[in-house]
Amino acid sequence: MNPWLSLLQQHRIIAVIRADNIVTAREMALAAAAGGIKLIEIAWNTDRAESLIPKLQQELPDCKIGTGTVLDLDSVEKAIACGCSFLFTPHTNPELIAKGVEHNIPVIAGALTPTEIIAAWQAGAAAVKVFPIKVVGGIDYLKCLQPILRDIPLIPTGGITIQNADEFLAAGAIAVGISSQLFSPEAIAEDDWTTIIARSRALIQKVQPYQNQ
Repeated sequence: MNPWLSLLQQHRIIAVIRADNIVTAREMALAAAAGGIKLIEIAWNTDRAESLIPKLQQELPDCKIGTGTVLDLDSVEKAIACGCSFLFTPHTNPELIAKGVEHNIPVIAGALTPTEIIAAWQAGAAAVKVFPIKVVGGIDYLKCLQPILRDIPLIPTGGITIQNADEFLAAGAIAVGISSQLFSPEAIAEDDWTTIIARSRALIQKVQPYQNQ
């Protein structure tokens, strides 16, 4: 198994951070890390993501800091140059995947239907982000995909909660991405990082039976 898939199996959770303010985004990442989350995605449309990613790599050496919501080749090249550990795209673009492969950076392409998922995998994606999974049936949809796509590592996002994260893993996901259910608008507005740390710890505890499997 390649190192990226081993990391996913080891940790199972990716915290997805998107913020209009670089200070807030940094605090979100620090809180998630303090709660035990090791894989952190900074959305590329976050305020000054290009500066924040290398800063977090230095501040959180035990974590892997990647980026997401990467839409075009220029953004991919900039994200790679700033030192991201992995790249999520909301869509499948073979050119973007190829650029990641060229630089040995895992690209997790977004897809939804079986046709899209297979196309992303065949284009060289390191895993496939199934998004937004909530609107197409959530866990039941993932269960339907598994018999035919069990050899493709799937990372569902969009509708993952602390309560159901383990159910997605039980249904066959290699990892899950979680955002608003971890970083609630209320906690962010109040700078309530203690709550986010506690939620991160609860999430890690929830998925612990699936880590390193």
